[in-house]
Amino acid sequence: MLRTLAKSIRQYKRLSLISPICVFFEAAFQTLVPYLMAIIIDRGVMVGNLHVIIRWGILLICLALLGLAAGMGASWYSSKAAAGFAKNLRHDLYFHIQTFSFSDIDKFSTSGLVTRLTTDATNLQQAYQMTIRTALRAPLMLIFSVTMAFLVSPNIAWIFVVVIPILAVGLYAIIRSSRKLLTQVFHLYDRLNQVVGENIRGIRVVKIFVRAKTEIQKFQTVAKNIFTVYSKAQRILALNQPLMQLIIGLSTVSVAWLGAKLVVSRQLQIGQLMSLFSYTISILTSLMMLSNVFSQLILAGTSGRRVTAVLDTTTQLHSPANGITTVNDGSISFEHVNFKFNDKEKQNALTDINLQIKSGSTVAVVGSTGSGKSTLVQLIPRLYDVDSGAVKVSGVNVKDYDLTALRNAAAMVLQNNVLFSGTIKDNLRWGNPNATDEELVQAAKIAQADSFIEQFPDKYNTRIDQTGNNVSGGQRQRISLARSLLKHPKILLLDDATSATDTETEHNIWQAMKANLPETTKVIITQRITSITDADQIIVMENGRVSAIGTHEQLLKDDAEYRSIYQIQIEGGEG
Repeated sequence: MLRTLAKSIRQYKRLSLISPICVFFEAAFQTLVPYLMAIIIDRGVMVGNLHVIIRWGILLICLALLGLAAGMGASWYSSKAAAGFAKNLRHDLYFHIQTFSFSDIDKFSTSGLVTRLTTDATNLQQAYQMTIRTALRAPLMLIFSVTMAFLVSPNIAWIFVVVIPILAVGLYAIIRSSRKLLTQVFHLYDRLNQVVGENIRGIRVVKIFVRAKTEIQKFQTVAKNIFTVYSKAQRILALNQPLMQLIIGLSTVSVAWLGAKLVVSRQLQIGQLMSLFSYTISILTSLMMLSNVFSQLILAGTSGRRVTAVLDTTTQLHSPANGITTVNDGSISFEHVNFKFNDKEKQNALTDINLQIKSGSTVAVVGSTGSGKSTLVQLIPRLYDVDSGAVKVSGVNVKDYDLTALRNAAAMVLQNNVLFSGTIKDNLRWGNPNATDEELVQAAKIAQADSFIEQFPDKYNTRIDQTGNNVSGGQRQRISLARSLLKHPKILLLDDATSATDTETEHNIWQAMKANLPETTKVIITQRITSITDADQIIVMENGRVSAIGTHEQLLKDDAEYRSIYQIQIEGGEG
């Protein structure tokens, strides 16, 4: 874990090294101050020697100022190094997530990845700053103070040898008891992010169905669980304060009692006794700081394991060495393909799929909800890997292609597409950053988007709100389709991509694509059979299997299920 996280320090190594150096001098200077105070009291104040007071007093002030400067330097360098580390860590996480396959994202969940990029990264930032600042200062102060206590009075210093192990055992028990609870808190944070994300994304649905109270209750339940578990963990961690106070009290009384006896017997001077009180406070304060460090490191340890779990995940979906970089045509074949989303699922999502799709043909995929239509097309650009069998494009197994080359040759338009904040022109150029204005207009015309874009006051420079909420669902789908057409793909995959358009517009889109994209293979998932009657091939899916293949006329004649769906749609007025 530490080795993985340390890779994110990079250019902040120098700052990370300077901070501990400053901490060392800060601790050393501060530890010498009580010793000098003892000299001033015993050799100056008690005997009235002004020369000793002035000489050692100046040295004491200088050491105090140097300690202050070193402390300020340690704080500045540690905070800057920690902020830089967190910046790099978020970059590394975000960059690594971009390489994930859909199954990798499913494994961690979207909300879990968001928590790692936000809460976990912040915890690690705080822990890193504490590590190169407080986590070094506390043990240094402890070692220096115990050493100075032995130099001043070995008899009294033995008190600390007894006290420190007792306190260490108590702190260890507290930390160990709270660790599991804090791990549970982070799992609840993931759940909270999921609930909030779903609510915000679906806020319109929530309002339409008047489900605000239900959503609030769902949120409150998760928030209450976080409060309950976190409070329990904090109650355990809070025990370190009374434990510290008890040890401080007992140590102070012990030092005072034994010190007074030594002063009376002239084995110890007043100034030395006062310095021992200072060292007592310094030692026990160091231990308290260490307990706080350990508490923070528990949180950081949980966050670190969650973050490294992501960073150490090597996606199985990667480009092969010397992968093929050219896709010659848009022909597609499925050869005895079996697939399920993860090993926990008992039933395949797709079973024994065998298909042959010619380059440039138009193929429709129909079937009931959950029949495997979307899963089928997601295997073509290798968004998932098959469990057995092979998916081939242009006669080559998709696993043998360079991923970038394969996905550049395919474009996919989903039912619920995302538009990004910016102009319509900006969104269209996601398909081809170098596209000319003429190419943008041509793609928009094929997608039947040019007509409504031209009606906007700013036309193609019209700004799109975040997620495209200022355009209708049908308009959003057509802009997304135009964006995909600008890739000039050899394979165009449409997953209910025109479901929000009317039947006439959908028909016009298919006709325009047929006329303008004769060499592009078009795989269309749709619920409207009436719009794909002239497809070269229609695939009927049922329970993850291909139940029938043929033209519209063949399926009407030979397949009862297809015929039934078509008749229902005709009678329902979709024709």
